[in-house]
Amino acid sequence: MKRSPIPRQRIYDLYWHFAAERQRILERRVAGMAAPWTADDVLQTYKFCNVYRAADRVSQYLIREVICEHRSEPWADRAFQIVAFRTFSNAETWDSVRTFLGHHPTLTDLRDGSFTKALEHANRTNGRLYTGAFILCAADAYGKARKYLNHVELFRHMFLLDQLGPRLTEAKSLHSVYDRLRGYPLMGDFMSYQIAIDLNYSEAINFSEDDFTQPGPGARRGIRKVFEDLGDYTPAEIVYWMVDRQEREFRARNYVFNGLWGRRLHAIDCQGLFCETDKYCRVAAPELISARRRIKAKFFPSRQPIKLFFPPKWKINDRIPEAATAYPDPGRDST
Repeated sequence: MKRSPIPRQRIYDLYWHFAAERQRILERRVAGMAAPWTADDVLQTYKFCNVYRAADRVSQYLIREVICEHRSEPWADRAFQIVAFRTFSNAETWDSVRTFLGHHPTLTDLRDGSFTKALEHANRTNGRLYTGAFILCAADAYGKARKYLNHVELFRHMFLLDQLGPRLTEAKSLHSVYDRLRGYPLMGDFMSYQIAIDLNYSEAINFSEDDFTQPGPGARRGIRKVFEDLGDYTPAEIVYWMVDRQEREFRARNYVFNGLWGRRLHAIDCQGLFCETDKYCRVAAPELISARRRIKAKFFPSRQPIKLFFPPKWKINDRIPEAATAYPDPGRDST
């Protein structure tokens, strides 16, 4: 029989507090309520990701503008677009590339060099192609002097040489999608998992988000803070442990947690919550020392209107109040 994990009770409680309160902030903003949306000083002061990954700003852009805007395009082109977008995770870069080309980049653009020229233009115009949220693998795997040129070669390897797009639709599980991505240079464990989740937002790939998980460095730091001892559980199994217990833990603390308009937490969300709990503890429990000592980004409310939109196959978009255009969420930009 496996030894059960032993929670560090105060921090374990903070994990569920953060989940309930951070989601309540989103719900209040969606309802059009005025700030402050919480009495929690840490959440008022610092910038945190959403409880649900799909609700964050970059994922929202990806779902709406990249995955769903041109669903009539060939899947091979769309798979390339999803992988390329998440590699940069920068809406400004994508907007600049689209403007330069006059359309979403296609495999033809990748093949004839137009995509490379569009990235060069975006780099000159914006000064930064990549998000600061992810630490990417070594940049010169294809022998190029610039990181983005190595990524162009990666995309050519994936989608022109190996015809990865059709192969992804042959996958039998989310883990299999991950494995296909992980086999390439520059594709580490974390980025392969993130892109597998992104591909799974599309209608072409349709697996449960509980099919597979790969906790990233931030999630592993959070796990070490939330638990005194993992027992015989791996970090991935700890994530599933939280997924399985969510209803009883919210109920035990009298937290009202309605999920994402009825959608419960999945493994990608629970592993992300460990990352955010790690950040939250840098202020709320500074005695738990890790490689990161402070929260870099302060929270500044924005009133630029947006409308939340999720993968249509989830069937939750018609549940979101019309007031969802009132306030955007700050997005998944901090580490």
